[in-house]
Amino acid sequence: TGDKISLQRFVLSVLLDDVLVEASHRLELMSRGRYRLLRKIERSKGNKASGLELEIEDGYTGKVRPVSTLSGGESFLAALALALGLSDVVQAYAGGIRLDTLFIDEGFGSLDPESLELAIRTLIDLQASGRMVGVISHVSELKEQFTTRIDLKSSSRGSSISLSVP
Repeated sequence: TGDKISLQRFVLSVLLDDVLVEASHRLELMSRGRYRLLRKIERSKGNKASGLELEIEDGYTGKVRPVSTLSGGESFLAALALALGLSDVVQAYAGGIRLDTLFIDEGFGSLDPESLELAIRTLIDLQASGRMVGVISHVSELKEQFTTRIDLKSSSRGSSISLSVP
């Protein structure tokens, strides 16, 4: 039948489902119940990656749509939720291995103030749970939120770093 998939794709889809359960939980918190990530079940015509595509369920409209329709800020929150969900699943599958460090490179500049606050709260909660969170950003609001940080300053004579510890 047309529904045949390889064993590898089946295994990946099962793992992706596990990641999406964890990621959706986090995304629902960050979006105040609006968004949930889903795996697209129906096959796309001629798409070899069928079964591994993502969709977003919008709790405000009750509709499911492609993740490509998310705004920049919403995409950032979804990506953060996926990274955290993947970390949770890897830790659960690996039996005792912990992923204690997370680095995020930018993305914060595309967030509206409410989404920025939710993302920061999520990262602070991660820090409080014992994980180290590294954020690479030019957004000044982040400096106020993260008291322990390394600041990089560039000048015509080169770059310097300073450590800020409360």
